[in-house]
Amino acid sequence: MSNQKESTARTLLVALLVCLVCSVLVAGAAVALKPIQLVNSQLDKQRNILAIAGLGDPAMTAAEVQGLFDERIVARLVDLETGQFSDQYDPTTFDPVAAAREPSMSRVLTGGEDIASIKRREQFSVVYVVEDANGDMETLVLPIRGYGLWSTLHGFLALESDLTTVQGMGFYQHAETPGLGGEVDNPRWRGQWLGKQVFDESGDIAIRVVKGSAATSGPEAAHEIDGLAGATLTANGVNNLLHFWLGENGFGAFINNLRAGEV
Repeated sequence: MSNQKESTARTLLVALLVCLVCSVLVAGAAVALKPIQLVNSQLDKQRNILAIAGLGDPAMTAAEVQGLFDERIVARLVDLETGQFSDQYDPTTFDPVAAAREPSMSRVLTGGEDIASIKRREQFSVVYVVEDANGDMETLVLPIRGYGLWSTLHGFLALESDLTTVQGMGFYQHAETPGLGGEVDNPRWRGQWLGKQVFDESGDIAIRVVKGSAATSGPEAAHEIDGLAGATLTANGVNNLLHFWLGENGFGAFINNLRAGEV
């Protein structure tokens, strides 16, 4: 009986030691790899911004991505409350999504305001300005996010210098259903956004994903994108998040100030 108890104790001790060793190895690997993960995350973000702004090539090396990004794009911090540029934080390291989780750096959205279903909106965000050879704004890239069917879609919307013509739009992170809502990643669907107008002649937000096929003629054609077959809720989410970030609770005041030359 004593031998059996000793054998059981030894087995448990060995199992415990194996678990402890594995935990130490996993924790050590996580700590060691974190800097690499951060670098890769930043690189992926830069690659997505360049692609949506119509710059570069998907096959670019990491060094080429970094070089082109530094050459053509300037990150600027924006105070969403005032619609003005700000120097409160470093735009190259500031994380708007993380800021939205901090009560001191964000505000709760009411039901009527929260059409993108993000619950809280940060006070400061980061926009990306593509400059031409003279340092003038060629393209403005805005971060956008909002809930679809299963997940929050994170992406960017690029506008030409008129601040209404779409240069590109795409999402870099989501968990929508492959083949349905996941079609937001389809190059053909993303390609439809190029040249569309986000505002109508009166200045109202007019861009929208429709159910079925977009108009090919008439005034609606400038604003409509084909729907996502079998993914109405994801399409509605895309509409809602665009209207939120282009509206008064998002970048609306900032865009208006840019147009008026008051930033």
